[in-house]
Amino acid sequence: MGRLSLTPTRTPPTTAPAATPAISAVQKRTLTVLLASQVLSGVGLAAGVTVAGLLAGQMLHNTSLSGLPIALLTAGSAVAAVVIGRVSQRLGRRPGLAAGYLTGALGGAGVVVAAALDSPALLFVSLFLYGAGTTSNLQARYAGADLAAPHQRARATSTVIVATTAGGIAGPLLATPAGHLATALHLPELTGLFLLSTVAFALAALTLLVWLRPDPLLLARTLPAASDKYAPTDSPTRTGPGLLVGVVVLVLSQLVMVAVMTMTPIHMHAHGFGTAASGLVIALHTGSMYLPSPLAGRLVDRFGATAMSVVTAGTLLTAGGVAALAPGHSFTLITLGLVLLGVGWSFGLVTGTAIVTNSTPLATRAKVQGLVDVAIAVAGAIGGLTSGIVVAFAGYPILAMLCGALAFAVAPAAIVTARKSSTHTPGTPAATTRRPSTPGG
Repeated sequence: MGRLSLTPTRTPPTTAPAATPAISAVQKRTLTVLLASQVLSGVGLAAGVTVAGLLAGQMLHNTSLSGLPIALLTAGSAVAAVVIGRVSQRLGRRPGLAAGYLTGALGGAGVVVAAALDSPALLFVSLFLYGAGTTSNLQARYAGADLAAPHQRARATSTVIVATTAGGIAGPLLATPAGHLATALHLPELTGLFLLSTVAFALAALTLLVWLRPDPLLLARTLPAASDKYAPTDSPTRTGPGLLVGVVVLVLSQLVMVAVMTMTPIHMHAHGFGTAASGLVIALHTGSMYLPSPLAGRLVDRFGATAMSVVTAGTLLTAGGVAALAPGHSFTLITLGLVLLGVGWSFGLVTGTAIVTNSTPLATRAKVQGLVDVAIAVAGAIGGLTSGIVVAFAGYPILAMLCGALAFAVAPAAIVTARKSSTHTPGTPAATTRRPSTPGG
């Protein structure tokens, strides 16, 4: 059976620069450094996900605004995405990503101070800055693909993404001991994870500044131009026809994931579960966000982005349905819904990232990737901000069901756009053309 092709199909030359032994060695080193920084920054992600809503609820005495911290965090990540993208475009990945992590560390320290002083205003500003750390963690996936061969970019991207698993799982599980540490320091218990994340983000920045050499993006620009079977050929700055598909997949996956995930600890707390229980659920959810990444990368490279976009939509729809139908006292079903939510997000992130990268020329790649991540961050902010309002007026099950239905819009969007691309892009083969076999593809 054939498959839909999002973009023109051409066999990459066997002498593509990214396949040479020297570049392969640099790519392996780059991935190793990125893996280390991702493990550290994954710990930093945990605080905003696990306790930000609870902390804000305590300080504001209003659970309907519990989604506001995630909205502020993701709004901050939107601004950071533009800055990091532009810095990376001009100076390389190393200074761009490191600056984001350092800003996130500053935000984490600010949250601790805000809680100690009981200052909601400082809390909101600090969460905004904290978002820069999450942006660097997300944009690191692009650095993993800079030196990868076109037919191996999804796998390279997924390798970087999966490294976040260790820190992402460990972070929420450390909520209780970190809380004890904060209490011992005469700080509010919920600031413990933010203390941990401040150190983690700072160490991630240091790792990149010291060891991410040579810079993958700057090195890629010095190489002879490789034939990229996905990117447009008539202009060095023109994006490919698949870019819209990538944006749709990434935006909807992020919006749905953030909305449901943000309100799950609040929902569990309302049904008698403690911080340890909600931390475990978020830890399993976080693991399911990153552990399936290598599988997603292989599936994208093997079966194509359109097929994986449909799989993403179906997984997120199922996750919304399970979360909506799970009784409030059922730890097992709530966990299942959050695990499926994480898997759907993982599929969407790898699929969308591969499409965006393949559809963007090297000359403007970092800048465009930054703008795409702005859209992702805005979607997350909308999901975080509206989730608390929806739950306050309609309940958690309605939120989960609405999000699942919205996510399913990914499927028709991907299919329709793929067909239009095949029809209107010059040189595009028939929709059922199969990609020629390539090494590792």
